[in-house]
Amino acid sequence: MVDRLANSEANSKRIGVVEGCFGTAGQPLVIPGRVLIGEGVLTKLCRKKPKARQFFLFNDILVYGNIVIQKKKYNKQHIIPLESVTIDTVPDEGDLRNGWIIKTPTKSFAVYAATATEKSEWMNHIGKCVVDLLQKSGKAPTGEHAAVWIPDSEATVCMRCQKVKFTPVSRRHHCRKCGYVVCGPCSDKKFLLPSQSSKPVRVCEFCFSQLTAGGLAPRADSISRLGSKFNNMSDDDDDDDSSD
Repeated sequence: MVDRLANSEANSKRIGVVEGCFGTAGQPLVIPGRVLIGEGVLTKLCRKKPKARQFFLFNDILVYGNIVIQKKKYNKQHIIPLESVTIDTVPDEGDLRNGWIIKTPTKSFAVYAATATEKSEWMNHIGKCVVDLLQKSGKAPTGEHAAVWIPDSEATVCMRCQKVKFTPVSRRHHCRKCGYVVCGPCSDKKFLLPSQSSKPVRVCEFCFSQLTAGGLAPRADSISRLGSKFNNMSDDDDDDDSSD
């Protein structure tokens, strides 16, 4: 079906509409062979709080952005190549239900659908697109993924030293390797993580020692050992203070 739609006029028009909704600030989306598989609003778990975002699934990329006017205007376009994506389900907890994690080498975050059926459809379609792309390219699945950030609200004290309490003066920071919420003194080191940035990024003391010793820092998945409440994971790309 995807191959049949690839060069159809209807498909090109649909993609053109999406491209137009992002305006001149967005990247061009209409290219030969690209097919719009589906679209919808998902709740993305950001650093501060869950936020509604418009998502578009193509056969080779996943695009999302902020909703300015539903079905008419979006901004802050993000494009994720599907070849680098893996997905994992997230257990239901409280008001956050029907979720899964989208993991890539540069960033990883959790999203939530309105219903279990919608979640299943999204995960199935994303999974199929990834498999098809890898089969066509002959590439192996991506093994390295960025940590998923623990939301600010889940940590009242530093998750490393367990001593420093967060206040307007003692601010929260995030380790780019493990995703923990840490204090300034526990994250005053930087290390080059090429998949995330061309410049050294903030890491916590523990991860820095592991990285400089040639060991492996804990994966984002290991966060679950701290308790189920820390499974509500996020990234911070929609927040003004994302530099921390």
